[in-house]
Amino acid sequence: MYASPPIPAGTVALADYEQEARRRIGAEAWAYIAGGSADELTLAANRAAFGRLRLRNRVLAEMAGAHTRLTLFGQELAFPILLAPVAFQRLVHPDGETAMAFGAAAIGAGMVVSTQASQSLEDIAGVAKAQGARGPLWFQLYIQPDRGFTAALIRRAEAAGYQALVVTVDAPVSLRNTEQRAGFRLPAGIEPVNLREMAPPPPNRAGPAESEVFRGMLDSAATWRDIAWLRGLTRLPVLLKGIMAAEDAARAMAEGVDGIIVSNHGGRALDTLPASIEALPGVAEAVAGRLPVLMDGGIRRGTDVLKALALGAQAVLVGRPCVYGLAVGGPVGVIHVLKILRTELEIAMALTGRANLAAIDRSVLWEG
Repeated sequence: MYASPPIPAGTVALADYEQEARRRIGAEAWAYIAGGSADELTLAANRAAFGRLRLRNRVLAEMAGAHTRLTLFGQELAFPILLAPVAFQRLVHPDGETAMAFGAAAIGAGMVVSTQASQSLEDIAGVAKAQGARGPLWFQLYIQPDRGFTAALIRRAEAAGYQALVVTVDAPVSLRNTEQRAGFRLPAGIEPVNLREMAPPPPNRAGPAESEVFRGMLDSAATWRDIAWLRGLTRLPVLLKGIMAAEDAARAMAEGVDGIIVSNHGGRALDTLPASIEALPGVAEAVAGRLPVLMDGGIRRGTDVLKALALGAQAVLVGRPCVYGLAVGGPVGVIHVLKILRTELEIAMALTGRANLAAIDRSVLWEG
């Protein structure tokens, strides 16, 4: 159904996919996909922080019946890795998000579809259903300036069979210099198709000597009031993506959300934030098991997944590596990326003596 070029020989790790994808993706699109905010310190921190964590191996463990299964919101996952929401996937493959959904469905992975997808949320869901998707399909929501349009978008997601809403809350504004320097613009034929019917935003009301941020850009930014409004609008589980502070996690629970995703937006929003994995323990402690906590940011190895689970995440989301897999090998590349991560996780579990996800805790980490 989808074009899948052969995977280059020697492509055995996610880093190999990144190197190959960089050769295939144009400079402007690469700046958008791979770049971060400002000086990209948080982008780098997401990877560096995993490298500082050491694992504690255990030997001769009984591994009969070992597995990586889990349940989130009544939805079964074969392994604790979901595809993170990434916008405009047709930048790297002509079939974009539908090809990504095909790959996710083929391997049984959960997928989160971006509001800013370059294909309709209905078409993406249709491909997942046609392939008998075994993993959950969630819809990532940016609350739009027109709240009525936002409500209609949620209704579309519900009707299409999405099983949860992932509300991104950490990026009402951002500044990405790498994109600016590259002069990134969406090419002709690629657009956020799910937002076509939305009225254009009003012109910025800031005068020449006034703040464009405080007089215009934030006029319709979401607040906690909108989260309460959303909870009354849908019966779908609502997760907040972009929580880094324990105080915000506590507020989210008070507002009745169903899950939290610890995330610094892949280093694309506020620079000099800590790595997501560094923020995870504090959020997990504040939540204290009362609702699921997930994490994204910097996952490149199965050992990274294990470390996130050890520090309190029930599952992780992976974004850029799946896009690189799509760019290199279409749906087969996506499948291979996820297969690599899953296999590496299983090996790490075996060598730390953990036969299932419930057995993973902080004792997996070397604390000496």
